Amino acid sequence: MSMKSTVHNTFTTNKKEDDLEELEHMPASNSQTEAGPPDGGFRAWRTVFGCFLMQFCGFGYVSSFGVYQDYYTRIYMTNHPPSTISWIGALASFLTANVASISGPLYDRGWFYELMIVGSLLQSLSLFALSLTKPGQFYLAFMVQGVVSGFGTGLIYAPCVAVVSQHFSRKRTLVMSLVTSGIPLGGIIHPIMLNHLLNGTVGFEKGVRASAGFVSALLLIACLSVRTRELPAPTVGYTVVARKCSREVLFVLMTVGATLFQIGFYFPMFYLQLDSTKHGIDVNFSFYSLSILNAASFIGRCTAGIIATYAGVLNFTIVSTLACSAIIISMIALRDVTSVVVLGLAYGYFSGVYIALIVPLMTVLTPDLSELGARIGICFTFTAFSALLGGPISGALLGSQYKWWIASLFNGLLSLVGSLIFVVMRLIIYRRGINRSPSIASGDR
Repeated sequence: MSMKSTVHNTFTTNKKEDDLEELEHMPASNSQTEAGPPDGGFRAWRTVFGCFLMQFCGFGYVSSFGVYQDYYTRIYMTNHPPSTISWIGALASFLTANVASISGPLYDRGWFYELMIVGSLLQSLSLFALSLTKPGQFYLAFMVQGVVSGFGTGLIYAPCVAVVSQHFSRKRTLVMSLVTSGIPLGGIIHPIMLNHLLNGTVGFEKGVRASAGFVSALLLIACLSVRTRELPAPTVGYTVVARKCSREVLFVLMTVGATLFQIGFYFPMFYLQLDSTKHGIDVNFSFYSLSILNAASFIGRCTAGIIATYAGVLNFTIVSTLACSAIIISMIALRDVTSVVVLGLAYGYFSGVYIALIVPLMTVLTPDLSELGARIGICFTFTAFSALLGGPISGALLGSQYKWWIASLFNGLLSLVGSLIFVVMRLIIYRRGINRSPSIASGDR
């Protein structure tokens, strides 16, 4: 029996009665049919826990690159400018999202377990290999931390979020936001651990190796926890789904808006710690700047699903993107400890809300859930370029003189343009809703 035929873990193909109405009223889940998701149970919640750990060890580790950016710039790779070093984190983030174009369709065809195992192995091996990097060896770090780690994380990122829809219907948005909250929690724990290991008496080699062992143990637990349901395979191919998406105005607008918004989105994550250090703020406090941001992001992701049930997924997405854009511009005012805390908390919360809601937003725009993996892959293929370009562009704008106001203004305004495209989506929904119904609700109460 082939690996592919071992399990079919794709989604049910039940249609939604009205996609636009679901987006408007935001029940945050598809109606459950007789053969629909069980909406709970030990198997379902065990899968949620495993996917949570996957996100913690995957994208949660990638989002902690600001620690490496600071350490490489000041100590380990001083022969390279910040813009060059940022390519490591940018490529890892790019591949995490872009590889979804591979992992999404494979997930739809029942390769969930294989994706989890291979992705976990690549993430683990890349961190152990990173510990062998010597000072100034930029290209070795680029290959193992940027390429290998990014590809491994990309194999597990999208399927871990999508598989939740097999187990939950009514609670889908809430549970998806809980799964993605593993990313900011990783962004809290990993920076604290890495800062103490790298900047303490342990050093780079042993410190990264200890971090790799910690991540590997959690990934093993995650692989043993996740389970899929026996569901039919999709009836259409990836190219068919791609053609359908290209004809859907709302999906196209969502993809374009997310791509533009996320170019500026990564600026605080990559540069907040370095920004605070270069402004003369106590180094010991600066080490916790990313942890502050990710702590607020954890709260944002945990509460996003609850608030979106009442405010609407698209409405709350718009609020979060507009707030993030304003906060990025406000980083011009970063001068002291208070400003770091305020900006870190504010940006962390609203960025967490955005990340928690972007996949549920795709889910609501997906009329046939057997296509969800492919649609996530299509969208992430484009948004991945935001992560690839955002960090290096910001580093180039900073230059050797660290002109923070230029980078903050550029990233903030570009994110604002993406936010306005989400507003255009909302206006289209509103106008189409008027044509169908005299009353329009903003959420599902």
